[in-house]
Amino acid sequence: MKSTRRAWRIAAITVIVLVAVLAIATSLVLSLLPFGGELAGERLARARANPHFRDGKFVNPLPPASYTWADARALFVGQFFGDEVREPPGAIPVVAVSPAALQNPPNPGLRAFWIGHASLYVEIDGVRLLIDPMFSDYASPFDFGPKRFHPPPIALAELPKIDAVLITHDHYDHLDMHTVQQLARRARPQAVATPPPPPERVESSGTSTLTRDTLFVVPLGIGAHLERWGVPPQRLRELEWGQELALGGVRIVSTPARHYSGRRLGDRNATLWTSWTVIGPRHRFYVSGDTGYSDHFRAIGEQFGPFDLAFVKVGAYGPGAPWLDIHMSAEDAVRAARDVRARRMFPVHWGTFNLAFHVWDEPIRRTVAAARASQVEVVTPRVGEIVDADAPFASSAWWEAVR
Repeated sequence: MKSTRRAWRIAAITVIVLVAVLAIATSLVLSLLPFGGELAGERLARARANPHFRDGKFVNPLPPASYTWADARALFVGQFFGDEVREPPGAIPVVAVSPAALQNPPNPGLRAFWIGHASLYVEIDGVRLLIDPMFSDYASPFDFGPKRFHPPPIALAELPKIDAVLITHDHYDHLDMHTVQQLARRARPQAVATPPPPPERVESSGTSTLTRDTLFVVPLGIGAHLERWGVPPQRLRELEWGQELALGGVRIVSTPARHYSGRRLGDRNATLWTSWTVIGPRHRFYVSGDTGYSDHFRAIGEQFGPFDLAFVKVGAYGPGAPWLDIHMSAEDAVRAARDVRARRMFPVHWGTFNLAFHVWDEPIRRTVAAARASQVEVVTPRVGEIVDADAPFASSAWWEAVR
C-alpha cells in the first residue's frame, strides 16, 4: 500500500513539474519578438472606446457563422487527407523589376506591381506605397511553415524610398517582422519641416507633406507590434474605420473589412483589421484586405467609388460558412469588385503560399470565369509585371503553363 501511494505521489509530482515546465516554455516562446506586442495604455483606451470592441476584443459588424460538426470534419479531412495540388508543380514566372524603372513615379499616375500573395507596390499621383509587404520566405514566426512559391520580383533593398507602408491586419502572411524592421531602417534623403498630422475623421481630409522617413499606417493596435520591433512611435499612424490620413495630397482612409486578427495564443482579435481606400488628386484605388463578403463593399463604393483599381483578395477560401465569413470565394470577390465600382479588378492573395484546401491556381481560374460572366474587367499580371491604370493591359493565363 505504501509503495502504491509513493508511486502515485511521484506520478503526481512528475505531472505537476511537466505542466510547469510546459507553461514556462510556452510563456518564453510567446515572448519572442515575432509574436509582437500587446495593447496597453492609450491604445487600449482607444480600443475600449471603439464601437466594434467588446469584451476585450474587436468584432465584425455581422455575427460569425457557427461551426458545425460537418465544418470541423471538413477541416480535419482537408488538413490531413486532402489530395489537391496545393503547390505549383513548376516555377511561377517572375518578371524582375528594375530599380531604375521606379526612380520617378508618375505624377499624376497610378501604377502597381504584385510582389506576391497580398503584397503590392503602388505609386499613386507621386506617392509611393507598399501594401502588406511580405519579403520573407515563410509566413510564420519561425523559419518553417508555409513557404513562398517564388522570390519577390525585386529585393527589398532595391526599392526606392517608400512614403508609407499600409498594413491590413496582423497575420503572418500580411505583417512580416523582418520586412518591417528593414523598412524602418530606411529614410527618405530629403528633409521636410512639417510632419503629417494625427488621424482626422473622414469628413475632414486635411493636408500634409511627405515626411523624411517611411510612415507605417496600420489598424488600431498593430502599432504595439511595430513599436516592439523598433519602429519609432512618431512614424506610426493607427487608424480606426472611418479615420483617414493625408499624405502628399493623397488621402488614406481606413474602411471596414470582415476578418479577424491574432499572432499568438490568447490574442485573437486583439487588434483591428481593415480595408484601405486611397484617393489621390487624379486617381484612386481600393485594397480589400482579407475579408468575407458583406454589404460593406457596396457602402464603400457608394461613398468613395468609382476606383481605377481594386486589389481584391481571391484565394484561401473554404470549406464551410465559418471560413467564407472571413475569406470570401473567388465569385464573391468579383461581386465585391462590382460593388466598390472598380474599373479594373486586380486579384491578389493567391499563388504564393499554401494556406488553404484548394488547388493552387483554382482561385484565379474561378475569378477569371466569374469576371467574364459578370462583365468585370480583371487584370492577371505575373509577379512583378507593372499595371498602369491609364493604359491597356494584356492579361494572359500564365498559370496554365506552370506544369
